[in-house]
Amino acid sequence: MKNPVITKASTDHLKRLTAHFGLLICALLLAAPARASMPQHRADDPSQMHGGHTPAAQTETTEHVHPVAAPDAPVKVDLEEHLGAPIPLDLEFRDEQGRPIRLAELVTRPTIIAPVYYRCPNVCHFLQGDLARVLPDLKLKAGEDFQVISISFDETETPELAKRSRDTYYAAMNDGIAADGWRFLTGDLDNILALTDAAGYHFQRVNSDFVHPVAFFIVAADGRIMRYLHGTRVLPKDLTLALYEAREGRVGTTIRKMVQFCFSFDPEQKTYVFNILRVSATAILATLAIFAAFLILGGRRAKKDKNL
Repeated sequence: MKNPVITKASTDHLKRLTAHFGLLICALLLAAPARASMPQHRADDPSQMHGGHTPAAQTETTEHVHPVAAPDAPVKVDLEEHLGAPIPLDLEFRDEQGRPIRLAELVTRPTIIAPVYYRCPNVCHFLQGDLARVLPDLKLKAGEDFQVISISFDETETPELAKRSRDTYYAAMNDGIAADGWRFLTGDLDNILALTDAAGYHFQRVNSDFVHPVAFFIVAADGRIMRYLHGTRVLPKDLTLALYEAREGRVGTTIRKMVQFCFSFDPEQKTYVFNILRVSATAILATLAIFAAFLILGGRRAKKDKNL
């Protein structure tokens, strides 16, 4: 007596349907882009500035111009991304107590470096304020899994100003990160320029203020620049993925490959995007494979039962 549930004819028919459906999915994958777009933040969008405030003046390339800038001052400001390039870790700065400290003493793990100046009333304050909003809620812990450093590019600023900034942002975080997780440094002009030039971060003094890009960068433990993040709005997703990217093998290979498979960095939008088509297509193909295996095994079992 024939098996009433699965017959050879129905099994063959389902196999053909599965094959046709798989070919259709493959054709869609070849015809569609590898990743889907998702809403992006823009550093020049006033609605996304920290605290609802907008900088006094900010160009579409996220350069900040202070209102006192002289109109005839030559301004040559840009940010050249030197991905993979090392920063000089032997440079010496001053910590919040005025003590000399080398970058090599701090950059011992993935490190966020924010070029700022502490007297800046606008975007530098917004950038650091948003870091203070995000850092306590990250699963990775500042001072343990990664380091944060604000470095003033104004050589006239003092450790007292750096300590005042530290106290301000730690109070905003309710001391939500380790005491040494975020350091605030000052330094001499030669060392400042050696660092910013290595990072491709070009600023210019205009009278008593500065014209400068609005960005920070993440380096690996060996000092190589892994990623730049632009604007004053810090997205936890972007920051977390950039830190994982900078861990350089401390995360298991499987986890790192999964992150790279699911997310890609969009250099135009300056953010990570979720590869929704790639991930969904993989899930569909996996489901089809399981379904096909069920049909094949079910057909063999029905044939065996028939022979019995």
